[in-house]
Amino acid sequence: MTKSEFQQLAYLNKKVSLSMLFSEILGQEHLKSHLVKSADNGRISHAQLFVGPEGCGTLPMAIAYARYILCRNKNKENEGGNESCNLKFKNFSHPDLHFAFPVAATDKVKSHPVSNHFMAEWRQLLAEQPYGNLFDWYKLLDIENKQGQIGVDEAQDIVKALSLKSYEGGYKVMIIWMAEKMNIAASNKLLKLIEEPPNKTVFILIAEDEGQIINTIRSRCQVLHFPRLAESVIRDALIKNFDLDEPTATTIAHQSDGNYNKACDLVYRDSEDLEFEAWFVSLMRGAFKAQRDKSAIHNLLKWSEEMAKTGRETQKKFLLFCLDFFRQAMLLNYEVPQLVYVAPKTENFKLENFAPYVHGDNILQICEELQSAIYEIERNGNSKIIFTDLSIKLTRQIYLKEGS
Repeated sequence: MTKSEFQQLAYLNKKVSLSMLFSEILGQEHLKSHLVKSADNGRISHAQLFVGPEGCGTLPMAIAYARYILCRNKNKENEGGNESCNLKFKNFSHPDLHFAFPVAATDKVKSHPVSNHFMAEWRQLLAEQPYGNLFDWYKLLDIENKQGQIGVDEAQDIVKALSLKSYEGGYKVMIIWMAEKMNIAASNKLLKLIEEPPNKTVFILIAEDEGQIINTIRSRCQVLHFPRLAESVIRDALIKNFDLDEPTATTIAHQSDGNYNKACDLVYRDSEDLEFEAWFVSLMRGAFKAQRDKSAIHNLLKWSEEMAKTGRETQKKFLLFCLDFFRQAMLLNYEVPQLVYVAPKTENFKLENFAPYVHGDNILQICEELQSAIYEIERNGNSKIIFTDLSIKLTRQIYLKEGS
């Protein structure tokens, strides 16, 4: 059974509604209360920016908020309003609810891709992985080797959609997911519309890194910051949704670091982190061998060739995983185990044995090299050269002794 099939079965078995209710969203109680009160009091900002890390619930919250506004619901359970309107949210097909998200050309859409071309896949993601990340979305579209974006064609579609009257005579809501993927041309085209939208039009921008959104747009939005989910919230959700025993749910909740999407992946044993860990351990073992035997540099070259075959989004996510892994190792080295959530699954690789090689004298340079590699991949540099250079530099750094 595939992950997708297993997820669908889990949802059906639990009879979880595929529409977004405030009561279904994990944690974030203060933000739910704020959004409900602002809507009840008629203080709905025309442009809002939801900022939060992966797996904290920004997208489900945006959809629940849109449902509250469009259906004129009356309470925190998001019920009591227009029944017909609420039914349309069962499959995210309300005509006054619009979505925009990063896309790229595929075998199905070879040129000028926009969100409307991929609505069936988008609704599948919302139904199966409402806490999913950009990597999950690209895998669903099979564009892992491309870098999706929200381009000027998308901006033109947004302008056209919002220029029409609302279907039900009330509000129109435009949710732009991963808004940091808007390119400059799209951002400039939408700037005036976001600043002065048509009457009863609400923009909800969702981002993980608000720093990548141009200042002129960010300054025109009311910003809500979403924290990571508490371990107890994730633990209780895992027990309820997956029938896990409490010790297992507690362990997974700790390893997820406030990310419910990662917690679900760990339940399915389908987390990309497991593959990333195998790549990371292979790199580190190659680095240790190369330091003792110069001929072992061929292992690093082979590793770089294999990494170059993966998609660019996969490469970027792997490098972010490496950054996190090195930081976790340093925390363990400096005896702060309560902040360590990484638990390596690779045979004969123990974090406590690796941790002494990561310390204050090399961590900054290690992070700088990894961030530089991410920057070069984003700009379509030669992947084989980038990973070869990175592997050699990291080999030097991990053998740098503290205090030297």
